[in-house]
Amino acid sequence: MKSGLIKYSWLILLLLAISSIGLVSFKPALKKPGFAVNWMSFDDAVKLSKAHPKKIFIDVYTQWCGWCKRMDATTYTDKDIIQYLNDNFYAVRLDAETQDTFHFDNHKFYNHTPDQRGSTNELAFSLLNGQMGYPTTVYLDEKFNRVLIAPNYYPASDLKQILTFIVQEKYKTESFDDYKKSLTPGN
Repeated sequence: MKSGLIKYSWLILLLLAISSIGLVSFKPALKKPGFAVNWMSFDDAVKLSKAHPKKIFIDVYTQWCGWCKRMDATTYTDKDIIQYLNDNFYAVRLDAETQDTFHFDNHKFYNHTPDQRGSTNELAFSLLNGQMGYPTTVYLDEKFNRVLIAPNYYPASDLKQILTFIVQEKYKTESFDDYKKSLTPGN
C-alpha cells in the first residue's frame, strides 16, 4: 500500500514539474479573438457609432427561419466574413419578432402585439420598409442612413461582395448590380 502511494506521489510531482516548465498546460484553452462575429444589440451599436463612427450591419432574422439558421451556421462562421465584419462594422442581430423596445431618432419602436405569433417589432418593420422576408441584412452608414437592404441568404463569397461594396462606399456612385457586373471577368 505504501509503495503505491509513493508511486502516485512521484507521478504527481513529475506532472507538476513538467507543467511548471511549460511542456504541459492545465489551463483551459482560451477562445482566440476574431473567430466569432462580435454581435451586439442595436442600442449598443448606435451608442458605439456615435462615439466612434462606423457602419452598422444588421442581420434581421426570426427564430423559425431555416435560411437564417443556415446563414448562422455557414456564412457567419467563415473566417474572412468574421474578420471583415468585425473590422469594418458594428454587427447587430435583430429578431424581427422581438418584444424589446428600442429608442432611436426620437422614436420608440416596439412590438404592438407581442403575444401574437408572427407579430413584428416596429424597428424591423421600419428597417425593412415593410418587406418582411428573412434573412435580410440592412446596412447603415455612420450617420445612420440606410444605404442598402439585402434580402435572402448569402453564402460567404456573395456576402463579401456586398460588404466590400458598402465599405468602399460604391453605393454612392453605382447600384450593387452594376458593381457586381464590374467584378465579373470579361467586363
